[in-house]
Amino acid sequence: MPTVLFLFGLRFFFYSEEHLPIHIHVKNGDGRAKINVETAEVVENSGIKPKDLKKAVDAVILYREDFIQAWKEYFDE
Repeated sequence: MPTVLFLFGLRFFFYSEEHLPIHIHVKNGDGRAKINVETAEVVENSGIKPKDLKKAVDAVILYREDFIQAWKEYFDE
């Protein structure tokens, strides 16, 4: 599970065998979420509090190109 970013106590990562569309998994002490990178849409949330989920979505928007690049480097090469 490659970790792409650790920010505000949130770990952003991919699983080893992922699928399209490009998405990122987020985990903190409260739970987990899955966010579509291109649309910044929360696909799943299990326990992450709304304020932390907003931070995660904001981070996906801010680091979108980095996440896409990391995805391509890990899965396409």
